[in-house]
Amino acid sequence: MHPFRFLAICIVSTVLSTFAAVPKLPGVGAAMEEMIAKNEIAGAVTVVVTKNKILDLESIGYADVATKKSMTPETVFWIASMTKPVTGTAILMLQDEGKLNVADPVSKFIPEFANLKTPSGKLANLTITQILTHTSGLGEASGPAAQKAKTLAELVPIWLATPMQYEPGEKWRYTQSGINAAAHIVEVVSGMTFDAFLQKRLFDPLGMKHTTFYLTPGACPQLVTAYAKNKESGQLEPVPQRSDFGSHDHPPQGNGGLYSTGPDYARFCQMLLNGGTFKGHRYLSANAMRYLSTPQTGDLHTGFFQNAPFGNYGANYGWGIGTSILRTPHEGVAAMLSPGSYGHGGAWGTQAWIDPVKGVAYILMVQRSNFPNSDASPVREAFQEAAARALAKK
Repeated sequence: MHPFRFLAICIVSTVLSTFAAVPKLPGVGAAMEEMIAKNEIAGAVTVVVTKNKILDLESIGYADVATKKSMTPETVFWIASMTKPVTGTAILMLQDEGKLNVADPVSKFIPEFANLKTPSGKLANLTITQILTHTSGLGEASGPAAQKAKTLAELVPIWLATPMQYEPGEKWRYTQSGINAAAHIVEVVSGMTFDAFLQKRLFDPLGMKHTTFYLTPGACPQLVTAYAKNKESGQLEPVPQRSDFGSHDHPPQGNGGLYSTGPDYARFCQMLLNGGTFKGHRYLSANAMRYLSTPQTGDLHTGFFQNAPFGNYGANYGWGIGTSILRTPHEGVAAMLSPGSYGHGGAWGTQAWIDPVKGVAYILMVQRSNFPNSDASPVREAFQEAAARALAKK
């Protein structure tokens, strides 16, 4: 056989075998194509995994429409609040080592919190659990001073100078400052910056090669373009990336600072599906997993479905250490999930939900900035519904 013909056959065979090896669940790609046709998104990366297997990995549509740059598994997304379960995991890793307990007062690690007063004038005595479950009432850091902060430590006096919102434990209210305070506790206890701790203890061991707070010049070309849907024309229009994340001039914020890829975050989800282990390495104990996967908020109504437009489903959710937990499935985006499913979404439409009953995790990567409610987006529902339907036929 002519050597060039042999080489051509080898190349074609390799391409075909690689294409055939890409796992897909029937219907997922079509569901995302429909969302693209409706101008809900420009493109998506979907991943569905079990404890030890990828069932679906698809890259659909464009990472940048203007240049016709296709989505790929290596496309990088700002995952926003999907950072929060990672922050909760970091805290629980330190609890496993006996270096803290989530019942500890925040002031044990950040002494400035000792004099924090509630709206009624009492000492707040906030616990780590309260700051990680959005039940602390802590004030938010905003304004020019917060924008100038370069470390998490520099945010502490800004949080404490802001009046508390309510008495601790009285209600659930999504609070970014509490999560960042937890990230700073990781720094105090470990002696490392939050980003360095996660890199050494979680990202490198898990093989999350594209997950970071600070994009390198080499990673920037892989960053997806973000879009917003024009309310009048219905068309997608590019929007700039968030200026308060991604730069070394800003802290590694545990509330929403991470960038990642679909396959990277799927590894994190597989570790959780495996009860805290991944490829023979234990990251979290069984006890730590209970804090992540079971409600720590009592009977409080929690989550992003509490008002009438989104179904008044506050009673259907509880909150774990950095995670949202589905107590009772409801119609829409939770209809296909089992009781006890847990996870978190991001502001620009990214989602990751772990269903321990069915033994699967659903990871959705998109980048759209103005969903009315990213947790309730039609894209999330279409993806999870198509994946669950395909899995039911297996």
